[in-house]
Amino acid sequence: METRTERAETTLAAIVDTALAMAAAEGLESLSIGEVAKRLGLSKSGVFSRVGSREQLQLAVILEYDRRFMQAIFVPAMKEPRGLPRLDAIMRRWVARATTTDRALSCLYTAGAFEYDDREGAVRDQLIDGVMRLRAALRRTVLQAIEAGHLRADLDIEQFVFELDALSAGLLRDARFLHDPRMHERGLKAWERLLASAKTPGTPH
Repeated sequence: METRTERAETTLAAIVDTALAMAAAEGLESLSIGEVAKRLGLSKSGVFSRVGSREQLQLAVILEYDRRFMQAIFVPAMKEPRGLPRLDAIMRRWVARATTTDRALSCLYTAGAFEYDDREGAVRDQLIDGVMRLRAALRRTVLQAIEAGHLRADLDIEQFVFELDALSAGLLRDARFLHDPRMHERGLKAWERLLASAKTPGTPH
């Protein structure tokens, strides 16, 4: 028999899941306590009692998006050996995600950058924190590849990480806005070209 605490946790998870689907389809600014309550058949007070304000709901959605992104892209890659195999696994998964037409997998960081580029507040700060933590995770993986001798010791790490992140943003735009059916292929070619410029001579792919 489900306990009260378990029911509360299940309800909270459903609220965040519904809000994340809304944000992926319509943006973080689309979120409202009332609409989430309506979609779940709950009262507004029932939703508010679990997540608090609209801003707190937005923050919870960003954190859940971040968790799911890491689970989908970075966690599986950790099974690969440190260095280039792990970095390659991350980038191939990222390219595949960036070029999917599934709106449920929309990138909140890319969309949020345009929604909140001229706003101040906790939501913008949380989005920035997520982007910077993502780049930090990439940077650690790149450093490991350098330490393993797979990438050049003189590689400009910050520039390389910037270019990897920028590749994702470009793929998202062309796949979802321009509807280019070759985006996955183009994305892999772009990654392989960036990698070729960074690899230590003689390192196998």
